[in-house]
Amino acid sequence: MSDERQYHTARYDTQRVREEDARRRAAAQGGGRRQLTPAQKEKLRRKGRIRRFFLRTLLWVIFVIVASLALSGVGWLLANDFAAFNKEPVTATVTVTKDDDLDTVADKLKDEGLIEYKWFFKLFGKVAHAEDKIGIGAHELNTTMDYSALINGMRSSSGSLTSETVRVTFKEGLTVRQTIALMAEYGVNTEEELTDAAKNYDFDYAFITGGKGDITRLEGYLFPDTYEFYVGGNPATALGRMLSNFEAKLSDETLEEAIENSPYTLSQVVTIASLIEKETDGHDRANIASVIYNRLSNAGETAYLLQIDASQIYGLGDRYTGQLTRSDLEIDTPYNTHIHQGLPPTPIANPGIASIQAALEPAQTGFYFYALGTDGAHHFFATYNEFLSFVNSSSYGG
Repeated sequence: MSDERQYHTARYDTQRVREEDARRRAAAQGGGRRQLTPAQKEKLRRKGRIRRFFLRTLLWVIFVIVASLALSGVGWLLANDFAAFNKEPVTATVTVTKDDDLDTVADKLKDEGLIEYKWFFKLFGKVAHAEDKIGIGAHELNTTMDYSALINGMRSSSGSLTSETVRVTFKEGLTVRQTIALMAEYGVNTEEELTDAAKNYDFDYAFITGGKGDITRLEGYLFPDTYEFYVGGNPATALGRMLSNFEAKLSDETLEEAIENSPYTLSQVVTIASLIEKETDGHDRANIASVIYNRLSNAGETAYLLQIDASQIYGLGDRYTGQLTRSDLEIDTPYNTHIHQGLPPTPIANPGIASIQAALEPAQTGFYFYALGTDGAHHFFATYNEFLSFVNSSSYGG
């Protein structure tokens, strides 16, 4: 072999050795893996993404199935409560006040056994705007009502929990007309609408015996207390709350027994209480009651005449100028107890509970007369001469 050919052959062999060494070094550095082209790498990445997608989907399906199985029982219970399925029969009266909101109403429904899941009722109530529908009052509800029916069953014709309200205090001794005027002043409704309701609305109370068209049929029964009314609310509902309060106060067992044992009817007892309320200084109710009872029961020196000025003032109505004169006492009205024996035909004001109790439990005295002294208190007498002597003295404050 020539020197030149031998030279080229040696150089070729050397180059092959170098290339083989380079391959071995690359294999050692790459963990023995074959080098991939960019296209191959992208293909592998796509396969990896596809595998991860299917894995996530499978895990999600498994989760949904497991969660559905776990929640299916709870969901069924919620559906039963919402739709009033399979509930024990319960009927209850739920009273809603202005201090209530959706949370406290839910509490009351739960306490009465009408719902099971308060949070679910409140969630539905917020969606259904229940606070704009639920109104103040006593509502009779039962477990046949679903959530929507419960909310509708607590509606009030006078407004809702979100309506504007006013707080009004009525003192003892106001007449029906004065009570209505005060309600109108606070915006409960107009005086005309309230008066019409007082005269003509069909109130379902046994103690209202007067015929429609006469406002005196409610006299004595609008119980003096503090009430919260809707502004511009239903007039009959507003008056009905006061009548309901009267009925509730007289449902006391002691009072009920005393009324049953009284020789007078409930209307007459309330009439006596109204006379006491208009005459009392706040401390002498039992003694004033004794004077009324003594005059009603015995002719004595008064010939069964009560001679109570407040009754005639009521009878005069708009004719009363603020000062009772002798000529006023001669005007013949049904309420003039100076000329008509016995009780006036109706109460003359709305008495409080203390006057009603005094009318049922008068003091046992021999008094037939009383007069106001300069000390601001009533003085009581058994005879007309004693009474006259006091009136003509410097101690008389009338």
